[in-house]
Amino acid sequence: MPSGFLEHVNLTVLDVDRAVHFIQTAMPDFEIRGGGVGVKCKRWVHIGTADSYLAIEDRGAVEKGPHEPYVHPGLNHLGFVVDSVEQVGERLRGAGFTEGLSELTHPYRKRLYFYDDDGNEYEFVEYLSENQTERNDYSS
Repeated sequence: MPSGFLEHVNLTVLDVDRAVHFIQTAMPDFEIRGGGVGVKCKRWVHIGTADSYLAIEDRGAVEKGPHEPYVHPGLNHLGFVVDSVEQVGERLRGAGFTEGLSELTHPYRKRLYFYDDDGNEYEFVEYLSENQTERNDYSS
């Protein structure tokens, strides 16, 4: 395993169960690795794979905060590599989640964006090449 990689991201949400539903709808192989309550946390879960996960927690908020993605400093979106953006899109649309941007015309990747119930944006990327230079091509 490389010495530097992203192990997890921690998100505060209004409803842990709805966040888990979104994540498992998009990526059914993601499993809950653990969960519980904390000193300042009503409930938390870690959901993902053996190597990386999302830490989802409910801190007791009753409404979304003032952060506006792509305007205020803070998280804009989370990106996940998937085998098929079409399948992810079908599952999320079927579950009633809101779709954002889609980019299906790049020669080496397809991307779809969806929002969870808290307005967090998720990018799903399907790479169409094993070649890293082509995967990381930003000219198109």
